[in-house]
Amino acid sequence: MTAEQEGAPASFEVIVVGGGMVGTALACLLGRAGLSVALLDAREAPLDPDVAGKGPPSMRVSALTPMSRQLLEGLGAWAWMASRRVSPYRFMQVWDGEGSGEVNFSAEQAGVPVLGHIVENDVTLAALEACLAELPDVDMRFGARVAALESGDAGRTVRLADGSRLTAPLVVAADGARSPLREMAGIDVRSRDTGQVAVVTTVRTRLAHGGVARQVFLPTGPLAFLPLHVEGGDRHCSIVWSTSPEEAERLVALPGEALGLELAVAIEHRLGEVTVTDRALAVPLTQRHAERYELPGFALVGDAAHSIHPLAGQGVNLGLMDAAVLAEELVTGRRRGLSPGDTALLGRYARRRRGDNAAMLALMDGFRLLFGARHPALTLARNLGLSGVDRLGPLKRLLMQQATGHRGRLPRACRPLSRRDAG
Repeated sequence: MTAEQEGAPASFEVIVVGGGMVGTALACLLGRAGLSVALLDAREAPLDPDVAGKGPPSMRVSALTPMSRQLLEGLGAWAWMASRRVSPYRFMQVWDGEGSGEVNFSAEQAGVPVLGHIVENDVTLAALEACLAELPDVDMRFGARVAALESGDAGRTVRLADGSRLTAPLVVAADGARSPLREMAGIDVRSRDTGQVAVVTTVRTRLAHGGVARQVFLPTGPLAFLPLHVEGGDRHCSIVWSTSPEEAERLVALPGEALGLELAVAIEHRLGEVTVTDRALAVPLTQRHAERYELPGFALVGDAAHSIHPLAGQGVNLGLMDAAVLAEELVTGRRRGLSPGDTALLGRYARRRRGDNAAMLALMDGFRLLFGARHPALTLARNLGLSGVDRLGPLKRLLMQQATGHRGRLPRACRPLSRRDAG
């Protein structure tokens, strides 16, 4: 029996529950600032760094914005990621599969070197875990399953399934969209079934993708071909096809050759023949938003606070921004002698993040509903709208700012290095 099981709990300044990309990034940010942190994850072991980013690409990928890259560079993770596999894209094509409307974006128009990078989640997480291993103030515990969340005079206490207890002025839930910790804290969540399921897989195409992220709006939902660079080649793509539950069930049951043919037809043969290189999975899409992001001594980040339709690939970027803002507020508060669980400090974090996240959720839901409508008048409006966006410079720049993460007041960790001392 450990000392934590026998008597006094282990004490930290912050306990982060959930060792995914967002929780691990938060622990890295806090650990680099000198805060004592416990990072708890139910996985039995860290990722194997000798496996991540090697061999066939993983199906779970994220479209990381330039702002997320800035954060990862500052943590020292990006160089490791780039040595494995990151896939930059400099162009985006978005069009309506039921009409002629199309809009094209380029990095040059956005004033950035690239619009973003498609990166396998395992590559990002393995890099963050490597950074975490070098921080003496962070105690990462695997196989740690939370059994209870308790309140006390000293803050919050987390009791694990093995009987161990840890205490801190602040506990942060980064444990995913179905967050058990959020439920233990008693925070309600608004949940809406989108009526869609995402079919995900990996493909090889006959024609090179050219660093272009492609998305077509089909009658049942959007289909994205996200460019991957595998072993120096540019003929692989990660597929995210949001569609009806019935259609998703049909698609995942197809033989690989038949699914490849349907993908080629759906994308209008823009990349030639499509060969499916992995199994296809179906992931139900539910949009969630927590009623609040904080309580005394408790905060939510990432999918525990909000989960979004994958339409614009913004989910992990919003979560990393949560982590950067919360870390910034905690470090600033620490300099002023405030406890990490201070209610005013956590309230500032919530105000800085909840509005931006709510706006992005509403925007993506609006796109989903507009492009899911079958009325002829709405089809015409969509085509006119997309064509109009392609011609209107100011509106196009606004949409590109949304896509690249240039929104509102950026935390220092997400600013270019030359601007981190400004504002």
